[in-house]
Amino acid sequence: MANGLYDFGRESFLSGDISWDADTIKCVLVDTGTYTVNLATHQYLSSLSGTVGTAATLGTKTVTAGVADAADVTYTAVTGATCEAVVIYKDTGVAATSILIAYIDTATNLPVTPNGGNIGISWDNGANKLFKL
Repeated sequence: MANGLYDFGRESFLSGDISWDADTIKCVLVDTGTYTVNLATHQYLSSLSGTVGTAATLGTKTVTAGVADAADVTYTAVTGATCEAVVIYKDTGVAATSILIAYIDTATNLPVTPNGGNIGISWDNGANKLFKL
């Protein structure tokens, strides 16, 4: 699976339910041996299985020309299964209402096998950054 946007995430941007620069946006490491992405039907964080470690909050978010970008992230003291992807979502504090936005499996340092240390994920610095609407 290549990087992609969840359909409900796109819908939420268009309906005004997600504000990239104002909302709390987080990302979580995912083991694709446990989670099979479905961009058309998965809507909320509660749809995910196989998350590894603690979610990271995206900082320094920008929205220039419809392109979503943010600072690279570091997950601290990560243990668990090998992680092949990152899922970005709007955090509401409740998994059943936290809207899935993007599935990314081509960031720098993916896949990665946690060993108890920190894991840094670097976003694409090309024209589309994290993703483009």
